[in-house]
Amino acid sequence: MSIADIRKDYRLHALSEADVADDPIVQFTAWFNEAVKAEVVEPNAMCLATATPDAYPSARIVLLKGVDARGFVFYTDYRSRKGSELADNPCASLCFFWAELERQVRINGAVQRVSRTESDEYFQSRPLPSRIGAWTSSQSSVLSSREVLEAQLAENAQRFAGGPVPLPAHWGGFRVVPDEIEFWQGRASRLHDRIQFRREAGQWVKRRLSP
Repeated sequence: MSIADIRKDYRLHALSEADVADDPIVQFTAWFNEAVKAEVVEPNAMCLATATPDAYPSARIVLLKGVDARGFVFYTDYRSRKGSELADNPCASLCFFWAELERQVRINGAVQRVSRTESDEYFQSRPLPSRIGAWTSSQSSVLSSREVLEAQLAENAQRFAGGPVPLPAHWGGFRVVPDEIEFWQGRASRLHDRIQFRREAGQWVKRRLSP
């Protein structure tokens, strides 16, 4: 079978304007909870797209760690490629795809760092090996071998043995503050339902987009 022959017709659900809450964060939370209930694998996994100031893009999968009226939060090494790109060009796009529900959510907006207090609260909730790992990896930098990384891990495990693991200065959260959120529901014959919210004059405006 060729790649071009791989296809799936979507028929599980429909999405009308009347089905969608007037607040897109409320709607996102409802869909997210349905994804959890449906036992979607890693429902908080999302594609994060960033770009350099001269518009060269990059994308990767990260995990959503918080959402509220302020926006969508994830955590990373600020020295990483995404961290560097967001420092120079603080805008991003997120995309969730919940295949089991034939749904997608796209989010665009400005990006800001979360407070150190908020970052520390999340950091201290992580498993101990993950906290030590944040001290071990200089994310996105060139690594000569796996053995070097494992040696650094062993050194840090000894360093923090029996004591607290503080939040590294190079590590913390980003918040994507949305100005556009689109809810996509797969439909038959590729005539999908797309309901878009755009922030206009401080208010969310809802509209249907052509598939």
